[in-house]
Amino acid sequence: MSINKVNIWELAESYLAGSLPQQDVAQLNDRLKTDAVFAAEFNDAVNLIRAATDSGKHKRFRSMVQDISMQQKDAPKAEKKARHILLTPQLWRTAAVAATVAIFTSTVTFWSLKPSLNKTESKYNRISREVTGLKAEQARQLARQKQLEQDLADQAKKSLQPTSDVKTTGTGFALTNNGYFVTAYHVIHDENGYGDSVYIQNSNGQYFKASLVTFDADADVAIMKVNKGGFRFGKGELPYSFPQSKAGLGTHIFTLGYPSEDITYSEGYISSRNGYDGNAMQYTLELPAGHGQSGSPLIDNKGNILGLLTAVGSQLEEKTYAVSTKAIVSLLHKLPDEKKVKLPKTAHIARMSREEQIEKMEAYTVSVKVYKKN
Repeated sequence: MSINKVNIWELAESYLAGSLPQQDVAQLNDRLKTDAVFAAEFNDAVNLIRAATDSGKHKRFRSMVQDISMQQKDAPKAEKKARHILLTPQLWRTAAVAATVAIFTSTVTFWSLKPSLNKTESKYNRISREVTGLKAEQARQLARQKQLEQDLADQAKKSLQPTSDVKTTGTGFALTNNGYFVTAYHVIHDENGYGDSVYIQNSNGQYFKASLVTFDADADVAIMKVNKGGFRFGKGELPYSFPQSKAGLGTHIFTLGYPSEDITYSEGYISSRNGYDGNAMQYTLELPAGHGQSGSPLIDNKGNILGLLTAVGSQLEEKTYAVSTKAIVSLLHKLPDEKKVKLPKTAHIARMSREEQIEKMEAYTVSVKVYKKN
């Protein structure tokens, strides 16, 4: 028979009596698993029958239910108004039994459904863990993809990196966002002449070849440009400005440079408005600096570029010297019209904290590397 066509009470009675065929038992179990409403009604019927049977009142309870049902069908329809019904002693006993069975059934039903609730909760938690596992797997796949991209990027960097040995290193900083930058002239040219090629390495570790545009050997300033078409140091405009007048004595300054592979921060103040041997195009600084920092920008608290580092004194003097921005601007004015460079006049980092200023400037400060001839 089909369990879908059998009264749920009869089905429950047959199930409890053990008279339900094995094939129907299989169908019943399948439906209990897939039909939550049916399962709840079936459990209620089973529990109610069990409770009534255990208390010896099952037959009388069914008879009472049938009698009440017949009375409701046969009773004439009357106006809907409140009535007081007098219960005979027999009806009182029957009602008491029915109430007892109902309470008992509710209790049994709750405890019988509790394993199912626990099972449902367990299933939910299991799914949650499965989803978490799926997210973890997605995260691992994303990490592997990022690692692959990083490996490819590292390979690309290495492919651009010259294979010959580095001759000298220094620091440079952007004059424009499209590739013009300035460094100390002695970084790219010493007593042995020029190197074979000049590259910059940005804060992301990428290499770009650069060419000399113009220089002033006496001032120790060299203007260069990255060869790559469409090159950009960073996003947006340069964050600093280039005032043409010299800063005052005692001005607090800081610098960023590459004495090693990692960018380094130093701070100090201007101790003299003139430089080595009274050079009016330089400053004398109380600022720690080392090899590799030649060409580093000299910046005040308001984001103005005051010059670039060029030399340090003897160990006894412990002085640092910087070429003023005036020398840079003077050299730029000598460029032909087709190579004119327009310097930014607004310092966007003026009101930022020092940490924010450094973060903004990192993209525009590069390591300059000169490679010797083979």
